[in-house]
Formats: sequence, C-alpha cells, structure tokens
Amino acid sequence: MSGERLVQCNLSRILGEKRIKMSDVAAATGINRGTLSRLYYDKAERVELEVVGKLCMYLDIDIQDLFQIISRSES
Repeated sequence: MSGERLVQCNLSRILGEKRIKMSDVAAATGINRGTLSRLYYDKAERVELEVVGKLCMYLDIDIQDLFQIISRSES
C-alpha cells in the first residue's frame, strides 16, 4: 500500500531565509496573525486562496515554493 499524500507548508523556512517576521507579514498583507501562525507551524487544515495569493505576492514566490506535496510512508 502506498503512503499517504500530504501537503506541507514551507512558510517558516521562507520567512527564515528572508528574515521576515510574521508580524511584518500580517501588517503588510492584512492576513490574520492566527492564520499565519497555523501556516507557519504547518497546522492549517485549509487555507483561503486569497491568503495564498497575498502571501505569494508579498514574498515574491510561486505557490509551489509555499506548498509541496510530500509522501509519508506508513510504519
């Protein structure tokens, strides 16, 4: 049986590389701090497309930079 497919959010890595604080992202984009926190800690179960668009535009990245599909093997 193949492993479960999951989506991973890379926001924490991207913000670290760019040395940008979540509070700066929230202030510049209007995205709720709680939403950013769930994405940052990869705990979000769903996300609005508007949020994804704002993040990609603000960070000057593509969607595939922000999210990636990973395969997690069953133990």
